Amino acid sequence: MSDTLIVTCPNCHRKNRVPTEKLTQGGKCGACKEGLFSQSPIELTSANFDAHSSADLPLVVDFWAPWCGPCRQFAPVFSEAAKTLEPRVHLGKIDTEAHPDLAARFGIRSIPTLIVFKQGKEVARLSGALPAAQFKQWVLQSI
Repeated sequence: MSDTLIVTCPNCHRKNRVPTEKLTQGGKCGACKEGLFSQSPIELTSANFDAHSSADLPLVVDFWAPWCGPCRQFAPVFSEAAKTLEPRVHLGKIDTEAHPDLAARFGIRSIPTLIVFKQGKEVARLSGALPAAQFKQWVLQSI
């Protein structure tokens, strides 16, 4: 592992270089001065997705839609996981209704679909909602 990691700010979406030994201490964005870890999922859009998915820190994305019952049931599990999985990963959500271009780009055919990205590459995918313990286990195995 490198001595530093590139971490994208969840607020201004700028990339920050963070020493690996200081990752657990959080850190602030060099541009906007906000925290690099918010312990809540990042709202991803067509405009900010690539900045987050291409960072060194793994990104777990929940592709969802407001009308989807299983998506709404899984939302609290996903949000709660952000509190325990950061700073090992960032978690983000993509509303497939608002951003159909991203859904098409990744071939999302069913929702919720969960994808783990590392440095811009998809490394794991799972369709369907999971209970909290299984979701965390899947994320930790995937990163």
